Amino acid sequence: MTVPSNGPAKSAPRPPVPPAPAAPPVVKRHHWVVRLTHWATFLLLLGMIASGLQIYGAYARFGDRGGPSYLNPFDDLAFPKWSRLGGWLAGALNWHFTLMWPFMATGALYLCYLVASGEWRSLLFRPRDIRGAIEMQKYYLRLRKDHPPQGKHNPLQKLAYTFILLLGMLSVLTGFAIYKPTQFSWLTTLFGGFQAARYWHFWAVWIFVGFLIVHVMLVFVVDPASLRAMLSGWYRGRFPSHD
Repeated sequence: MTVPSNGPAKSAPRPPVPPAPAAPPVVKRHHWVVRLTHWATFLLLLGMIASGLQIYGAYARFGDRGGPSYLNPFDDLAFPKWSRLGGWLAGALNWHFTLMWPFMATGALYLCYLVASGEWRSLLFRPRDIRGAIEMQKYYLRLRKDHPPQGKHNPLQKLAYTFILLLGMLSVLTGFAIYKPTQFSWLTTLFGGFQAARYWHFWAVWIFVGFLIVHVMLVFVVDPASLRAMLSGWYRGRFPSHD
């Protein structure tokens, strides 16, 4: 007996294709003043650090004979020639004093922009950011799986940027205390004397170097798109908010 056919077999319906995730929005993130001062500060700071190492080599220790001693693992250390600028003491001093004026002008321009634009609100670390900074630290230490929510800058970045601005002010003040110890004798005295001011000025250099290394590492590990934003001003990445 032949069983009648009911027609061609029907294929099972295909599951709906999930929509492709939307591309992150492109936002204007950095004003040209921020980009200009960021890269200018970077270049000027490299020159000041290199000339400062040449100056330090003229007397590679802190403190006068018979005076107070200062903890310094670099005592009598000659830094490599490639890391120094100026060739000799007078040449290094000329480079250092020449670069310090555009360095301060760049910092002043940046601070004026922060105040005029109101962007200081998104950059300044405040007590309410303490909890968020702790959560961010947990994330970096892999004690937390998900990235905490953030705006343009996370609380840990705010803490770092606020600290580095204060460090910049400290380096300028201690620099003037060394540069003009007679004219600014009150400032030199405030820092504990010439050798003490020189000591704090020197250590500010290494904090700047440490900040630069960590800053670059975090850019590539956490948010590489922020490097492109600092070049072009436009940002497409994980954290487009300006809040």
